Amino acid sequence: MTPAVKAAKAAGIKVTLHEYQHDPENTQYGLEAAEALGLDPAKVFKTLLVALNGDPRRLAVAVVPVNGQLDLKAMAVACKVKKAEMADPALAQRATGYIVGGISPLGQKKRLPTVVDASAVALDVVYVSGGRRGLDIGIAPGDLVRACQATTGDIGRQ
Repeated sequence: MTPAVKAAKAAGIKVTLHEYQHDPENTQYGLEAAEALGLDPAKVFKTLLVALNGDPRRLAVAVVPVNGQLDLKAMAVACKVKKAEMADPALAQRATGYIVGGISPLGQKKRLPTVVDASAVALDVVYVSGGRRGLDIGIAPGDLVRACQATTGDIGRQ
């Protein structure tokens, strides 16, 4: 059981577990999950870390659909800073306790400011990494926002 699954259970949040065989050659982790699980990519969300105002010690989490991209300017606005840039992958792994491709917004080592793309709110369920490659969690968007103490914002783009 991953820290993400444990965190959901500890919070009393109902989740569904969806396992698939991860291809080690595939680096499009979220799209791979959507395809392997037969899910609409607009319902599968990736977890990205950004450094705020160029400070690698000041990180935030963005949760956006896998069929789009993170709008860094919108993320900066949502975090009330001047600039957001993608965090170094090694730093993201150390900060969250997860490996790239398996970073979950739930159960991270340290709670970081989190913004979930507003498109999630219109859905009944979203799918996020379960804390390892080859595992996604189905969760109600409201439960995800509450569990991560997140805000929502228009941070994704096609």
